[in-house]
Amino acid sequence: MWQAPPAPVSREWLPVLDMPAPGPQNRWTVLLRALLLIPQFVVVWVLSVVAFLVTVVGWFGALVLGRLPGFVADYLTVFIPYDTRVTAYMMLTVDRYPPFRFEVPDYPVQVGLRPGELNRLAVLFRIVLVIPAAIVQGLAYAGWWTVSFVLWLVVLVLGRMPQPLYEATTAILRYRMRFISYLVMVSSAYPKRLFGDEPGSEPAGPASATRPLVLGGGGRGLLVLFLILGLASSATGSVTASVNSDDDNDDEGSHPAQHVVAPLVPGPADRARDSGRIGEDARES
Repeated sequence: MWQAPPAPVSREWLPVLDMPAPGPQNRWTVLLRALLLIPQFVVVWVLSVVAFLVTVVGWFGALVLGRLPGFVADYLTVFIPYDTRVTAYMMLTVDRYPPFRFEVPDYPVQVGLRPGELNRLAVLFRIVLVIPAAIVQGLAYAGWWTVSFVLWLVVLVLGRMPQPLYEATTAILRYRMRFISYLVMVSSAYPKRLFGDEPGSEPAGPASATRPLVLGGGGRGLLVLFLILGLASSATGSVTASVNSDDDNDDEGSHPAQHVVAPLVPGPADRARDSGRIGEDARES
């Protein structure tokens, strides 16, 4: 009896994030998390400036070579894990302070990257192609920060991050890492699987708590909530900025229609400002 040939196996390789399951956290480090991260924010900002300049050089190089130049790939493949470790600590998923080093094989947060061949056409239009992923990443990230004070209180009181919250937070963290990897051309795979992987998707079995990243009902529900909150926050910010702009124009006697839209992707300065909300809200309470 004739049988259809097996479906071809996709060779696309997505950047991976390995993290341990949520465990107990020191309440003192949770309480002072924003203050503890100030030195890291300075370092990440400097590294981000260098990463931007290197990426510009890499874009021209990728158009010619069909891949990133060696020195560009080398820098970006250590910058992205460093940035991810700091973000993971900031988002309360781990309790161990990220070291000021590029190579940290014993740290709980590990990122797997494989720079390789790139489609020159996709490189040429990278900034356009990445817009949908930027919107998704920006909404999820902004939604998490909208309720960050509540999340911080939960972890502070319980001394650990609940499993559904851990799943939703690591899903955002992984998608953000994949988004950055695609944006800077370290990965040719478009960022995907915000809502996690299918059970048993790792042929050799689970490698960590986030590989495969399988979200339960609670984790998926929180992720949807973060996206909705991010959308509401973005819409509110845009309307407020537009109204303020119109008011300024009225004071000056002019009435041009202007619309101000906030950036989709928070940068290092925005991230430092957002993390400061935790400490400010705690002092006010």
